[in-house]
Amino acid sequence: MTAVAHRPTAVVTGASSGIGEATARVLAAGGFHVVVAARRLDRLQALAAEIDGTALELDVTSDASVAAFAAALGDVSVLVNNAGGAKGLATVAEADLDDWRWMWETNVLGTLRVTKALIPRLVASGDGLIVTITSIAAVETYDNGSGYTAAKHAQSALHRTLRGELLGQPVRITEILPGMVETDFSLVRFHGDAERAATVYEGITPLTANDVAEVVGFVASRPSHVDLDTIVLKPRAQASAMRAHRV
Repeated sequence: MTAVAHRPTAVVTGASSGIGEATARVLAAGGFHVVVAARRLDRLQALAAEIDGTALELDVTSDASVAAFAAALGDVSVLVNNAGGAKGLATVAEADLDDWRWMWETNVLGTLRVTKALIPRLVASGDGLIVTITSIAAVETYDNGSGYTAAKHAQSALHRTLRGELLGQPVRITEILPGMVETDFSLVRFHGDAERAATVYEGITPLTANDVAEVVGFVASRPSHVDLDTIVLKPRAQASAMRAHRV
């Protein structure tokens, strides 16, 4: 795949729904040729057709999938590491190791695999940008959330390390740490329990996927000498991971 003429290429992982899908739309509107990547290819193809982008299947937990994905790409100017998620709300004493493995493979090693594969192209672009969507869970902890907060802390450390390692290279590094965003995040966390997932947002107006996507779009539109290093965004009614005003 080669970049479309006069449109730099942006790669968005986890683009089949939620923040990733919204980000793809915003970047496409901002003049990027967007490669949407996720496991659910049928959803990606519909999105790609709508935004005049490219759909490529990607499982960030698979070395082979990431290698095949990278091989299918041409030039890349922007990478949005959005694939990730949470599973379960168990205490440390009752931790489900399979849930932990999934969270670490998806959030941490998935980000590592994709970023490592694309760094050479981002540098070669002459004006690269890596945006990693972490969470306020990357800077806070909360009861019953050790698996997710541990993974997000690690993902954040991976991302922030790049800031020094790529210093002097033509690549900007931005971490975006959202608070409560109403997507299918809680549905995944609760293994498809829609009723339980709905209670997370009761009595509060959470962020939307588009709220986060618009921040990504703003970051991508800055001049090449401007690096928006770390951006935390939360609903007005949320003060921390454990403290929110509900009505």
